[in-house]
Amino acid sequence: MKHCLFYLIFCFGLSGCVNRDTSKQERDVYIQKKAGKYTLIRNGKPFFIKGAAGFSKLEVLKENGGNAIRTWDTTNISSILDQANENGLAVVVGLPLLVSRNNEFFYNDTVRKNNQIKDFELLIKKYRNHPALLMWCVGNELDFDNTPYFNNLFSHFNRIVDMVHKEDPNHPVTTTVANFNRKIIISLQLKCNVDVISFNIFSKIETLRTDLNKFSLIWKGPFMITEWAADGPWEGFDTTIWGAHIEATSTKKAEVYLKRYQRYMPLDSKRFLGSFVFYWGFKQETTSTWFSMFDVNGNKSEAVDVMGYLWKKKRPEHKAPQINYMLVDKLGAKDNVIYTANDRGSAEIKLLEENENIVDIKWEILQEDWFKKGISSNTTFIKAEKGLIISASGLKVTFRAPGREGPYRIFATVYDKFGNYSTCNTPFYVMGK
Repeated sequence: MKHCLFYLIFCFGLSGCVNRDTSKQERDVYIQKKAGKYTLIRNGKPFFIKGAAGFSKLEVLKENGGNAIRTWDTTNISSILDQANENGLAVVVGLPLLVSRNNEFFYNDTVRKNNQIKDFELLIKKYRNHPALLMWCVGNELDFDNTPYFNNLFSHFNRIVDMVHKEDPNHPVTTTVANFNRKIIISLQLKCNVDVISFNIFSKIETLRTDLNKFSLIWKGPFMITEWAADGPWEGFDTTIWGAHIEATSTKKAEVYLKRYQRYMPLDSKRFLGSFVFYWGFKQETTSTWFSMFDVNGNKSEAVDVMGYLWKKKRPEHKAPQINYMLVDKLGAKDNVIYTANDRGSAEIKLLEENENIVDIKWEILQEDWFKKGISSNTTFIKAEKGLIISASGLKVTFRAPGREGPYRIFATVYDKFGNYSTCNTPFYVMGK
């Protein structure tokens, strides 16, 4: 029985993940397979994605050699598509679906599912001819569970994909998988009809080539990377004893962006259609600085300059300030900094090199977003605690620990006069008296 199952999977793998004829020349966008190589064709020409996940600062993306963006839902999609078109960018539009754990709430409810399909159908018809549209992405990291319990999810997913193919045969359909998950890839092969599989992959990008090669007998279809960056906090490599994730400086993260693209991005794969760096904008995810490539005012981090170099071989005219590390009362983040409520503390940052263009250093203390009640990570930004900074001079600061017990972070953001910034933070814990 196992041999029969492997043979069935193997047969599906031979045809890749493209089950439809995706080489018709009349399509606006299609995936061409020629001599074993997959190529995304847009407006009659090869289109290799140099993209960003996010939908702000599009003019900066274009200036740095980017050519596409990716969204997760359809909020403000009309404006996003228009702005992308004005900047010569293509858009992968996300059609949001609830993940598999919402089976009882949503996927077993025929009325809810039918209403969603009707809404998506209206949206597809409205935007299928927009010149900025590149493809549709149905769901994000749905975590397909290949058991009968989730058959309703697969059925609904396929109804949406089939509807998109019917209403818009001129643009491919994808969905995303968290990391290189073999079980989900097999599920997509056996049960679904997407044109290309996309990966959201962070530290595990370093083993992606190996994973692709080992799995090529089973699946050899085209793929994209729809999110990649430095390590995610969920990967849990470095934490304090109270569970706070230790964040690298923006300078260190910029080095990781460069290294991962140059060493591990599968640019030599004949199946690879391109990638989207994460996150082109400003967002809260564990902290507001973990993935943000811009600050709240639109200043750019060193990671933006890195992407300009990778995409366009463009060196920045003025490098962002570069932070080496932060010390809090002479301790690093891995030393587990702990205060008693209202204690007096100090912090300092060390730069990799002197920078005469620095105009400001902003110090803030914030409570952890996973701890603060009423805060939903990724949606609401944490506000700085007031009245805790006693004095700041140069690269040093004196502060007072908060009066409430709990986990906090102290942030330092260094700005130069050219609109660049660098940032770092250290978690600490406050014990009640």
